[in-house]
Amino acid sequence: MLEGFLITAIVTSAAGLLSAFAPNYYLLLFFRCLVGLGLGGGPVLASWFLEFIPAPNRGFWMVIFQTFWTVGTILEAGIAWLVMPRLGWRWLLGLSAFPSSLLLLLYSVTPESPRYLCLKGRTAEARHVLEKIAKINGTKLPSGNLVSDWEHELQNKSLLSSSSNEDDTTPKEMARDEDSISEAKEMKSEDSTSTLANSNMGGITALLILLSPELIKSTLLLWLVFFGNAFSYYGLVLLTTELNNGQNKCVSNELQSGKSRDINYGDVFITSFAEFPGLLLAAAMVDRLGRKLSMSSMFFCCCIFLVPLLFQQPKGLTTGLLFGARICITVTFTVVYVYAPEIYPTSVRTTGVGVASSIGRIGGMVCPLVAVALVHGCHQTAALILFELVILLSGISVLLFPFETTGRGLSDSLPSSKLINT
Repeated sequence: MLEGFLITAIVTSAAGLLSAFAPNYYLLLFFRCLVGLGLGGGPVLASWFLEFIPAPNRGFWMVIFQTFWTVGTILEAGIAWLVMPRLGWRWLLGLSAFPSSLLLLLYSVTPESPRYLCLKGRTAEARHVLEKIAKINGTKLPSGNLVSDWEHELQNKSLLSSSSNEDDTTPKEMARDEDSISEAKEMKSEDSTSTLANSNMGGITALLILLSPELIKSTLLLWLVFFGNAFSYYGLVLLTTELNNGQNKCVSNELQSGKSRDINYGDVFITSFAEFPGLLLAAAMVDRLGRKLSMSSMFFCCCIFLVPLLFQQPKGLTTGLLFGARICITVTFTVVYVYAPEIYPTSVRTTGVGVASSIGRIGGMVCPLVAVALVHGCHQTAALILFELVILLSGISVLLFPFETTGRGLSDSLPSSKLINT
């Protein structure tokens, strides 16, 4: 799992720095695509962090983890506000690449996920990591052998099946029982081997598991929510400048050739602070109300904040309404990154969240091409109706999720999930 950590840091920082020196538009586009590719490894970090947190406090600490995204957002808006008018976009891109390079310094001290190591059959390494964690916390590991969830459940299942037949066993059946026990051991060994094989599965196999009957409903709904979240989140960021600076575009396009076309980074910086109350609200809701209710209620509240903007409003009121909508969408974005890793077993957790995040990236790319283009074309009402529909459908999708994950333990593999269901 840490390989993804390293790749994310190298690709994002290197491509970000190279984009600052791009000699033409096409190379700039190429390097920014590489930055996006590197950022796609972000779910690896979220899944890794999730696997170290106890279930009762998982939501709260995942919100703390997401806080650093908000700090980065505000820092980026502040740097753009200061740098763009004075030094230009090349300096902005170069300075923005620096924080990603700091991840390389942390790689050597970052522990691997014990769950991931157990799934790979590297229990000795997993135990070493746990002992190191216990030492830091001033305690000791419980005595006994380290086994993964799927091994424990398989042992329980075989014990239950043997105990149910124990009373009915006759002397004549003893020989057959011994054969059955040996066969059971062989089957257990085969199951272990197959599970370890599943942990080394390729991308296509992992994707097929995500679309298996056990996971397909959760997967498709999660894709819809990630798409709607990204579409709405980046749309609100863009609308902050478009609605304030673009209100006169329908009056005279000639007047927009000069200073009025500049992006107001001050407004972006101010509305970025909306993410802090959004994070506080997410921390208060995620473990008390649950993941589903937290997301759905905030999606519907976001719709309410956007309704007045269907009609032209003063600049101050527009910024205030977008501030409130940004709070709501921050809560949904934060909580979905808590919920998504919890619904998948360890064997496909990173892949599942990564694919869902990629669907979200598509929403982020489509947003300026569709919704913001409508604002530029003097169709502000149509653009906002589109945002309302996407956000409303996202809220309904959350309500259709098959189960709540608050307080649930993480599963290690798909066979483990099947055993739980049975």
